[in-house]
Amino acid sequence: MTLLTEEDVVNKTFTETRPREREVGYNQDEVDDFLDEVAETIKNLIEERDKLRDELAQSKARVGELEAGAGAAPEQPAAAAAPAQTFADTGDLSGPAAGVLALAQQLHDKYVNEGKEEGDRILAEANTESARIIKEAEDQHNRTLTQLEQERGLLERKIAELRDFERDYRSRMKSYLESLLSNVESGQTGAGNL
Repeated sequence: MTLLTEEDVVNKTFTETRPREREVGYNQDEVDDFLDEVAETIKNLIEERDKLRDELAQSKARVGELEAGAGAAPEQPAAAAAPAQTFADTGDLSGPAAGVLALAQQLHDKYVNEGKEEGDRILAEANTESARIIKEAEDQHNRTLTQLEQERGLLERKIAELRDFERDYRSRMKSYLESLLSNVESGQTGAGNL
């Protein structure tokens, strides 16, 4: 399904016809004005969709960064543990130095765990925000479609009312003209009898 763009609506041309006896024509200026409104609505919806897509892409990029950062974090404790293990194996560390190294390892592990938790929290928030943005975009889309459907229904009702009015008007005009013709004929017949 091809999507209409603002340019499609603005550049659309229609074949001009002369209404036949029982056909109804539309005011070209009113149709043009309505098409301009439709084009503007389409333009706004496309801009909003593109903005939401950009926001979603930024959110996904941020999630990717956080996942990449969280994936690299577990390697750090192992790398930090290796020097401690090396010193411990060589026996060069005395009791207080080993305690300081153990404390440093504990602090390192604590910060890595906090970093993972923070990364998970940010990732969860990003996923929630992404879902919210998508839902808002879908809701806006649905509201706009509903509004356009309602406007279309209103216009169709107005068109039907105008057609009924025209039919009634034509009928009354025909009756009026027939009565005038009847009066004229009866007047001629009466004048011939004189």
